[in-house]
Amino acid sequence: MTADDYFALFGLPARQQLDAQALEKTWRELAARVHPDRYATASAAEKRVVMQWAATINEAHQTLRHPLQRARYLCERAGQPLEAESNTRMAPQFLMQQMEWREELDRVRDDGDLQGLQTLLQEVQHHAQQLESQVTRLLDEQNDVAEAARHVREWMFVDKLTHEIQAARSSAVQTKH
Repeated sequence: MTADDYFALFGLPARQQLDAQALEKTWRELAARVHPDRYATASAAEKRVVMQWAATINEAHQTLRHPLQRARYLCERAGQPLEAESNTRMAPQFLMQQMEWREELDRVRDDGDLQGLQTLLQEVQHHAQQLESQVTRLLDEQNDVAEAARHVREWMFVDKLTHEIQAARSSAVQTKH
């Protein structure tokens, strides 16, 4: 097994489009190989190595099974660090859209408008799907990692906003009951 390349670890091609069934099947097989019960009589050093492998396998699985995390990993692996905390450059139209979504979220959250929250959630999720398609095309077909990274940063914002809208919806539902 090789720990430095998550795709190689799972025997998968390094692509955004992924065979989810193959990933899950291989993960179960690898996890079974390093299950602690199989090493109950092993030395402390062997147990430590197995635990490290188990952690690596689980981290790789979590990274590859989530499309956004997989895209981040592919960009960084290709030498295009996202620097999400410090690199906030985004297209002006996306920045305007971001401001509009934030204002709309504030408005519908303050009003306790469940339908407004649902509508906003659907709009943002639709945009996330478009970003996922763009990133997949850029990484898998065009090999344009720099442009993919720009879209991944936008996708990260959209993902965060999606979670905030879902939390606002949950809070509004609890308030109504």
